[in-house]
Amino acid sequence: MKIAVRCSQAFVDGQGHVAGHDAGATLVRRLLRVFPGSVLVGPEPLRADGFEVLPLELVDVTDTVVVNMDVIDSCDVWRTLAVGQREPRIMNFVWWNTSQFRHTVERASLAMSCALFPTFSNSERTATEVREIVGAHVSQVLAEKARAGWVNLGIRLEHVRPRMEPAVPVVLYPAIYVSERKQPKLFLDVVDRVARRTPLKVEARLHETHLVSEPAMKLSQREWAWVGPLTASRDDYWEALAHTTAFLATSTEESYGLEYVEAMVAGAIGIFPDLPWAHALLPAHYPYFFRTAAQAEELLHRALTQTADCRAELDVAAGGSFAGWLRDRHDDDAFDRTITAQVAAWFG
Repeated sequence: MKIAVRCSQAFVDGQGHVAGHDAGATLVRRLLRVFPGSVLVGPEPLRADGFEVLPLELVDVTDTVVVNMDVIDSCDVWRTLAVGQREPRIMNFVWWNTSQFRHTVERASLAMSCALFPTFSNSERTATEVREIVGAHVSQVLAEKARAGWVNLGIRLEHVRPRMEPAVPVVLYPAIYVSERKQPKLFLDVVDRVARRTPLKVEARLHETHLVSEPAMKLSQREWAWVGPLTASRDDYWEALAHTTAFLATSTEESYGLEYVEAMVAGAIGIFPDLPWAHALLPAHYPYFFRTAAQAEELLHRALTQTADCRAELDVAAGGSFAGWLRDRHDDDAFDRTITAQVAAWFG
């Protein structure tokens, strides 16, 4: 059985690679790797580097499962493929925050899609949200038949580089967007106050669409801040993480939190809002949660000035080794095994 990956955000560059470092592009590359011989759904036929690109209309439904990352329109995908009495096989992949769909029509469409087609989620938290949306918007008959699975996305541990402690502590803006949900103003306000107390550098690598945004411009005006484009390669990305001292997470909601996990595995100390999405990533006794901006300031200041002590506290919170705890629970090998088994269970 073959897999066709459909993601409207994905595009292939001139070298035949799936371009971009955002979560969507990363997951498309991962799915193409996990399922050898897969194709990527795109606007026109193309022979890429190690995979094919095919328009949806040319996908052979007799031996192909469409993994749709644009879940809200799975019913439209089914209509396109269900010609000549064919029975398309479609699997939803929910890899984003369900709260982005706020309108009643959007949430009802999402619920209907997840009720009609098997749905795989990027974390237990996301899977729970999907079940709640389905239960609230579709009939009991459909809701009871809904099929769902999940696994934490995890990261490729072989990418991690040896630590390179910087002369001046480096604070990472842990996102590639400065959208409202990420609360960039709170990030800047807290770091501003910490910068008055101790030397630091801030690094923010942003998607090109957000580089000229107002929050990005305000951050770039600080003499201690560097704001620039995403790294050219994954190797460069992991090299940069290897010298990151800490990061301040200010997002109100996350479906998983891939960037945070990657930074922590690389050795950065994470300062998190005291919210359910953050607790889902971390040990029960993780010490660096904040409820107010003042608390965030104190925690970040301590992470930058007492770094060794903070790392020792993380090890205690994890029952021995924080790095080992992260590796055990966020290894993408578990993702590979689980999604492969789930596709086999649902589609044979």
